[in-house]
Amino acid sequence: MPAGAENYTVLQIMEMMPDEQRAMFVSNILEQFSAMPESTMRQSAVAGVKAEYEAIGIDTDQMQIRYIIIAGLKMLGLALVAMVATIIVGFLAAKVAAGFGRDVRSQVFKKVVSFSNNEFDKFSTASLITRSTNDIQQVQMLIFMMLRMILYAPILGLGGVFKVLNTNVSMAWIIALAVLLIMGVVGVLFAVAMPKFKSMQKLVDRLNLVTREILTGLSVIRAFSTERHEEKRFEKANRDLTKTSLFVNRVMTFMMPIMMFIMNGIMVLILWFGAKGIDNGNMQVGDMMAFMQYAMQIIMSFLMLTMVSIMLPRAAVSAKRVAEVLDTDLSIQDVKEPKTFANKGKGTIEFEHVNFRYPGADEDVLHDITFTAKPGETTAIIGSTGSGKSTLINLIPRLYDVTGGTIKIDGVPVNEVSQHELRERIGYVPQKGVLFSGTIDSNLRYGKEDATEEEIKRAARIAQAENFIEQKDDKYNEHIAQGGSNVSGGQKQRLSIARAIAKNPDIYIFDDSFSALDYKTDVTLRKTLKQEIADSTMIIVAQRISTILHAEQILVLDEGQIVAKGTHRELMKSCEVYRQIAASQLSQAELEKEGTDHE
Repeated sequence: MPAGAENYTVLQIMEMMPDEQRAMFVSNILEQFSAMPESTMRQSAVAGVKAEYEAIGIDTDQMQIRYIIIAGLKMLGLALVAMVATIIVGFLAAKVAAGFGRDVRSQVFKKVVSFSNNEFDKFSTASLITRSTNDIQQVQMLIFMMLRMILYAPILGLGGVFKVLNTNVSMAWIIALAVLLIMGVVGVLFAVAMPKFKSMQKLVDRLNLVTREILTGLSVIRAFSTERHEEKRFEKANRDLTKTSLFVNRVMTFMMPIMMFIMNGIMVLILWFGAKGIDNGNMQVGDMMAFMQYAMQIIMSFLMLTMVSIMLPRAAVSAKRVAEVLDTDLSIQDVKEPKTFANKGKGTIEFEHVNFRYPGADEDVLHDITFTAKPGETTAIIGSTGSGKSTLINLIPRLYDVTGGTIKIDGVPVNEVSQHELRERIGYVPQKGVLFSGTIDSNLRYGKEDATEEEIKRAARIAQAENFIEQKDDKYNEHIAQGGSNVSGGQKQRLSIARAIAKNPDIYIFDDSFSALDYKTDVTLRKTLKQEIADSTMIIVAQRISTILHAEQILVLDEGQIVAKGTHRELMKSCEVYRQIAASQLSQAELEKEGTDHE
């Protein structure tokens, strides 16, 4: 080699070589290049390009700093957009879910209000409350989570899959393995937990039922000193729900540790096979790190879906329970083209060979009931317990529908007019007085909101409620607690009667509504009723003979059949059942006196 050869470049030295030697040298270099991995070639090329940039005076460090700043700003901008999008999605998801809950609760309430007694027999009150609150809330929370994650997670996962396939296809099987493992774990956990989710809502029903019974019957419980028994009953319902909840929660707690184990296992696999690829020159360290990030992105998307799926079983059970209420067919519905009552009608009620059987029962509870209740007259119904008195009068406002025969009001079958128009003509006083939270005035206006003050006071006077109302501090504005718990049984009954009178209907139905009144108040009230609403049709169900002595027509029910009808005097002569009832309540002297007074 000539002196000073160390100052020559490789190209200058190659120019000095003979042609054959130079060709052999270039051939050896090309063979070594072809044997080198592509990643090494790329890295060498980067170094060469960088050297050429420096040779022509371009500052590569400044270019890199500028690239980092621009990329960083883009990342910050993208993060800001993602943050704003997340807030907007969260807001919209909350609004949609809350709106769904509101609409479904409204639908359930409207459906339940339209239920007849037949439908109420299928669902307990506690169950309906649970379905209207807890069940709808479960579905609402699922919708909220789905709207937040069900779109975001697939986008995240598909984006990760796309980037993985562009980074290194050789390790894509690791992602497939992770997905299969996650789906398998979720499937096993759901198979174990799903039956418990179904029973959990029933246990919530049971707990609500027991709690409601205990709270409403607290006075009876104390009177019979059965507090310990009720505590045990509540404790059992509470313990059963707690055990089921703990089981479900314990099963679901396994999910996250197993998921983390799968994630860490996938990381180890990526590192293991990635290290081999790097060692063989088939992969760069940066590619392996990018693959790890994309793999975690894909797994995280499945974890998000798993979080939603945790809520899915219970929400599915809840949705089914809500759907059961909404899909219940109403046994009492209006006809497509309802008729209307004639304006000249006064409220004549006709029972024509009416039969009634409860759904699922083997035999009728009412048999061939035929009678006519006329305006201006009182029709009384009396009979032993279980004879069908309350069932009979419940057929008039269509709380149940007859299974045979016809009921007519002013010549129009009650099932051919709208339920609203039918019930507008009826003032119904149930056996157990029901008041709503509010004031005395709001309760009396319940059937007629536009009633005048004079009409309200008249109704209270007729119902013998005026005296105790006037003694209240706020009189008609006196507060009434839920269920009327702050008034006595007799006062509650009189307010219920006054509420029906304030409506001023054509037909009055009193279902043993005088039972909570003392004898003096009972007599005065019935006398006032006779004077003030003499033109209306009045049907009274009674247990006391004294309440119905002066009725124009008395029906004696026995085992669902009318065994006799007539006045008190006629029945005393012709009906043994009526005589037995009368003899059990009144002495012979009282019976003779009542008979003389009636004459």
